[in-house]
Amino acid sequence: MTLTAEAWEAVRLSLIVAFWATAVSLPIGLVTALALARGQFPGKALLNGLVHLPLVLPPVVTGYILLLLFGAQGPLGRALAPLGLVFAFRWTGAVLAAAIMAFPLMVRAIRLAIEAVDPKLEDAAGSCGLPPVLVFFRVTLPLAMPGVVAGAILAFAKAMGEFGATITFVSNIPGQTQTLPSAVFAFLQVPGGEATVLALVALSIAISMAALLLSEALASRIRRRVSGQ
Repeated sequence: MTLTAEAWEAVRLSLIVAFWATAVSLPIGLVTALALARGQFPGKALLNGLVHLPLVLPPVVTGYILLLLFGAQGPLGRALAPLGLVFAFRWTGAVLAAAIMAFPLMVRAIRLAIEAVDPKLEDAAGSCGLPPVLVFFRVTLPLAMPGVVAGAILAFAKAMGEFGATITFVSNIPGQTQTLPSAVFAFLQVPGGEATVLALVALSIAISMAALLLSEALASRIRRRVSGQ
């Protein structure tokens, strides 16, 4: 089974979208997970609900909301356009949609990892005079790193497979916004496109499995290094 140039372009774009969706959302995910794991503040339950909202909303609804907000006539779209930031019907919009859909999985993995860190270790570091920021980077983050890595790679895999929100927000334009799942959908509509679909599906499974295996391998290595084994 061979892939056409259009199909390879969809694979390339999917990898780019998944990479940037993960890279952009990781710092925000770290801060959000830390706030949910250790913070006590009004509105914490609301924040937790907003973070997990993309998991329970139909992806098409999420894409439509993004279109209303970031479209050419949307409030955020109009505000960002003079800065050169255009999302609707652009690959950057695919990055935004994938990042939002993958964000809950990333935050949950990182939050569980932070909650597993013994607070007494953080208190001990703080009692030695370390400010909270250094306590996080020198104590909490290294111990929670397996969960951070797992969350990031899980988000990457989710972003690779995102379809509903992406196609609603940025459509399915070959060479511009057509990602791997969108290409599968497009080739299913073409007579004789089954061979290309099978090749894309096999490639998608291979990439996803590789990401999950890499996640497990990196997390295990980091755990051994942290434990001193």
